[in-house]
Amino acid sequence: MAGEESVRNKQVVLKNHVNSGLPKESDMEIKEASIQLKIPDGTKDAILLKNLYLSCDPYMRNRLKKLEGSYVASFQVGSPISGYGVAKVVDSTHPGYEKGNLVWGMTGWEEYTLLTAPEILFKIQHTDVPLTYYTGLLGMAGTTAYAGFYEVCSPKKGEYVYVSAASGAVGQLVGQFAKLLGCYVVGSAGSKEKVDLLKNKFGFDAAFNYKEEPDLDAALKRCFPEGIDIYFENVGGKMLDAVLANMRVHGRIAACGMISQYNNEQLDAVHNLMYIVPKRIRMQGFIVSDFYHLYPKYLEMIIPSIKEGKVTYVEDKAEGLESAPAALVGLFTGRNVGKQLVVVSHD
Repeated sequence: MAGEESVRNKQVVLKNHVNSGLPKESDMEIKEASIQLKIPDGTKDAILLKNLYLSCDPYMRNRLKKLEGSYVASFQVGSPISGYGVAKVVDSTHPGYEKGNLVWGMTGWEEYTLLTAPEILFKIQHTDVPLTYYTGLLGMAGTTAYAGFYEVCSPKKGEYVYVSAASGAVGQLVGQFAKLLGCYVVGSAGSKEKVDLLKNKFGFDAAFNYKEEPDLDAALKRCFPEGIDIYFENVGGKMLDAVLANMRVHGRIAACGMISQYNNEQLDAVHNLMYIVPKRIRMQGFIVSDFYHLYPKYLEMIIPSIKEGKVTYVEDKAEGLESAPAALVGLFTGRNVGKQLVVVSHD
């Protein structure tokens, strides 16, 4: 039939699992498959997507490992990897979606993806903002920052807030949300360029390059002579240790990620946990998927903030699916500046 022509479908396929050490581009390969632009007859509740933008996220490091019992499944060797992305519906037998809809959610790292039971997939209603924002600011990273800061940290005006990996997809937003609330905010990042962004673009009160601080405890005491009320944790390891010693009484730590540990075979020990008791610190890990019911509420807050220029967002765009492996691997050496995404197609 005329409408059922087969088209090329380039894919990023996992060659082997990477259980420890830094992942390499060569752990993935670009393969060409083909796909029909029509859902096979009799397939119910299916959606065929043309992928436009793909999101590179630190949590994907764990999916490159061969894992048992993780909250997120391992990628399969020989199959395309998957993650959050922005896509256009090409065909649908699903009652909730129709051809031409723009969506964000879980999709394959390929040009076209057939979803037979979409789990996380949101229709895009606001198209008067950059579509790429749905890989970050208006997608998973934004919801993570919103839920982690407002729900997990229970922040109050005037509190002292510290954000690690502060120029990343989530950190840059947490800092801005804290400033909007009237908090004092300090961020750390791994280059002069990123530190300048924190102070000059995102409005942090202060920022430092952790790579240039021989003593993290001293750096935190310099930035927070009165101590830290809220720590938004993206890093773990030695940073977490130093923070625990500098928390204030009734401080809160939202554990969003610990990127310093993702490539380690032996996890770093944390020595300062004792401080949790006398300082009555609450430390809570959280996963964004527990908070997606708040997404509509988040949009109500964030869309006006974007339009009024109260919130800004920096993206690092890699062009073409071929650049996707390098973009993903670059997250773990801090190569990206801001939210890392891959442009698969502009239309």
